[in-house]
Amino acid sequence: MDSANSEVAEFFRGRSVLVTGASGFMGKVLLEKLLYSCPDLRAIYILLRTKRYKTPEVRTEEMLKIPLFNRLRKEKPGALQKLLPIHGDLTEEELGLSSENKAKLQEDVSVVFHCGATLRLEAKLKDAIEMNTTGTWRILQLARGMKELKAFVHLSTAFCHCDLEELEEKIYDSPVDPHDVMRCVQWMDETALNLVSDRLIAPHPNTYTYSKRLAERLISSQFPDLPVAVARPAIVTPTWKEPMPGWVDSLNGTIGLLVGGGKGVIRSMHCNGEYQAKVVPVDLAINCLVAIAWRTGTSENRLSEIPVYNITSSDVNIVTWREVLDKGRKVVHENPFEMTIWYPDGNIRNSKLMHNLCVIFLHFLPAYFIDFLLLICGQKRFMVRLQHKIQDGLQVLQYFTTRQWQFRTTNASALQKQMNSVDREIFFTDTESMDNDEYLVDTVLGARQYCLKEPLSSLPRCRRNLKILYVVDRVWSAIFYLLLAWVVFTCFKTTHRLLDIDVYYISNMPMVRSLIALSDV
Repeated sequence: MDSANSEVAEFFRGRSVLVTGASGFMGKVLLEKLLYSCPDLRAIYILLRTKRYKTPEVRTEEMLKIPLFNRLRKEKPGALQKLLPIHGDLTEEELGLSSENKAKLQEDVSVVFHCGATLRLEAKLKDAIEMNTTGTWRILQLARGMKELKAFVHLSTAFCHCDLEELEEKIYDSPVDPHDVMRCVQWMDETALNLVSDRLIAPHPNTYTYSKRLAERLISSQFPDLPVAVARPAIVTPTWKEPMPGWVDSLNGTIGLLVGGGKGVIRSMHCNGEYQAKVVPVDLAINCLVAIAWRTGTSENRLSEIPVYNITSSDVNIVTWREVLDKGRKVVHENPFEMTIWYPDGNIRNSKLMHNLCVIFLHFLPAYFIDFLLLICGQKRFMVRLQHKIQDGLQVLQYFTTRQWQFRTTNASALQKQMNSVDREIFFTDTESMDNDEYLVDTVLGARQYCLKEPLSSLPRCRRNLKILYVVDRVWSAIFYLLLAWVVFTCFKTTHRLLDIDVYYISNMPMVRSLIALSDV
């Protein structure tokens, strides 16, 4: 749609934007959306560090070659020139910026999207605090010197207060001062810090949500001196519509589960199937971020408290974990992955005991068997090691699949109504019309193409292989249950014989025989 009548696009006209975390999943989608739907913005500065000997310029050049930017390359190739990489690092003092770059950013930038963070749920406390909390403080200090700052949007997470069952759109108090924790992490020995991490982050299940909670307190401390806002997306999933259906580039979160289950590596998950899956497509979440910046920068009335937006799935178009599994399994059977190890027929289990038993029999025993075959063939063993990594990941994720939260979305819902009809279509934020079945197909095919680099042309061959795996799975299951029945029968028979022998010997003991004789008299 033409953006001529877009109030959001008009807000960005002639303005420069700073994006942290631009190389991440959400960051890349944000760059594409801004360049495509806000064509008159002046420039987008992206904060990147040198990684694997690649400079920010080289990393940016390589990033722009991925399929996500096909639409821009085809329709608006000139827009890519507005992307300006700046060498910087959230974990360094002064963000590692040169004095020249710092002055340039503070002179030019009007809108900041702070998306940079470590997303590893199992990250060490020092790493999580340094990146997610201290990094946020450093960006805030940079923003305080921006002369034309109109909006500072902080990307948080809907689960940063996971100890609460109902999450409102407000900043909650932190049990500790974020500055105290940042100082503690700086001077305390890492070994000692790891020993007290669990007690320090309690009741949080991981360092990610804990560090994000502290970061929110830092953001709120700058209100109303800075035009700040907090966006809290739920579990982010592949694109729904833009720039292409199903795009994803990471195996984090639900995509890792989908691929692991589709390849037959994950066959059991501890999860309550009746709970709602709190997910949101990444393009919808990004549209919310852009709209939040517009709303923050154009708000005429001075707000009494910092605006917070919970971005999650609609309460109308509800989907449960059980539905995700059942429909996802069907889609994977129709569109199987390459290199499938076992027939994808896993399940979710509400009982942790049953799940743990299934992990032993369905995960580790087959893994040891496969590694044994690899050892015989002189190949490198990997399955047991892979299963240990999978179990560590599942242990972290299962906290979120065995609990239910209620998210209030008053501000996020109002945001859609505050946009005009043009912007509601360009920056769509409503999932009520989303076809979940179609979206799951796009998600599987997207993971296959963009994440695993498996071409769709291999689907016919993979479907034939899946039929073979189905037969092998059923034969193996039949053999397993027959062996189990034989073991149970043999044990029962042996126990019965032992009982017969015990009864015979006990009845012939002198004392017992005397008692029997007396009873007969």
